[in-house]
Amino acid sequence: MNTISKDLTNHGWRVVRFEFPYMEQRVLTGRRLLPDKMQVLLETYRSVVEAVSMHCQQPLLIGGKSMGGRIGSLLADSLYLDHLIQGVVCLGYPFHPLRKPEQLRTGHLKSLRTPMLIVQGERDPMGGLKEVPNYDLSEQIQIRWIPDGDHSFSPRKRSGLSDDQNLQNVVRCVDAFMADVCSG
Repeated sequence: MNTISKDLTNHGWRVVRFEFPYMEQRVLTGRRLLPDKMQVLLETYRSVVEAVSMHCQQPLLIGGKSMGGRIGSLLADSLYLDHLIQGVVCLGYPFHPLRKPEQLRTGHLKSLRTPMLIVQGERDPMGGLKEVPNYDLSEQIQIRWIPDGDHSFSPRKRSGLSDDQNLQNVVRCVDAFMADVCSG
């Protein structure tokens, strides 16, 4: 996320990052903690968006990596209809828990009205190229595939691709989507 945030900033975008309460505690204690309850995650995310939107005169898009993107997607239509955001960017969306493809997290994505970009590694174990195209998703959702990428977009050595190449590909996808949403 550091590289992607920095590179988006270099493309002229303002990036605001935050941590959920359990992540803050992890930094303070050094212990790996379970995520907060869903209600805490949703309230934390919404409060950050509301605070940022009060000081932001430009179009606002939300997003996140993995769970952060999922939480943003759960709030997307509410924030979009309240005119607080113009779109959502999810990096490595967790379509299902690891090794549990039968437990889909796509119910809300079927009727999503907010423009959304999902950037996904082709080999993501929580939703890869072989399974995601079969999901029933809203037409508002664009998916961009990162060649041979896993959940963190890292390719295998034998692919001939590097982490840096894949991360630059992620940045290009996000930059193009945000430019399109903000100009439209």
